[in-house]
Amino acid sequence: MKNTKCFTQKIFQRGFSLIEVLVALVILVIGLIGIFNLHIVAKRGSFESFQQTQASYYANDMINRIKLNRTQISLYADTYSSVASSPTPSCKGANLCTPSQVVLADKYEWKQAIFGETEKVAGKAVGGLDTPTGCVTVVGNVVTVTLAWKGISSTSDAGGDCGTASTRRRVYSIQTVIM
Repeated sequence: MKNTKCFTQKIFQRGFSLIEVLVALVILVIGLIGIFNLHIVAKRGSFESFQQTQASYYANDMINRIKLNRTQISLYADTYSSVASSPTPSCKGANLCTPSQVVLADKYEWKQAIFGETEKVAGKAVGGLDTPTGCVTVVGNVVTVTLAWKGISSTSDAGGDCGTASTRRRVYSIQTVIM
């Protein structure tokens, strides 16, 4: 009997017990869950950052369109919440348009861009912002372009006149003077 006890003790001293293995697995699983959560948070942050970068680009795009057609500055003031049909005549290619026709073309192209209609995959709009609303206000020669869209996570809504109030609303605004 004495030899059996000694033999069993030597086996346990050389290997791992079942409890040690289970504790190691629990620690490993907790670490992996933390890594997966970190990945999800990083993806959300990346998407939110991308949306804000897009909003900045689109707001500056509208400012540049207005600068190029500054004689019609007041016609750009509007709330853009859906994509309408294409204006006629088309101001693309060799077609010459009046400044007021250029305003209609600019508005249409900008709406298409912010709603993602210019980038499609399998017939579905994939570019642009998530449920955007664009607001352009003109007071004299001061132009304010505001874009509101839906973010992923909830935050406090600071309010504002552009878009529907929501805890998921994000807003980007730029103001400039056009001479």
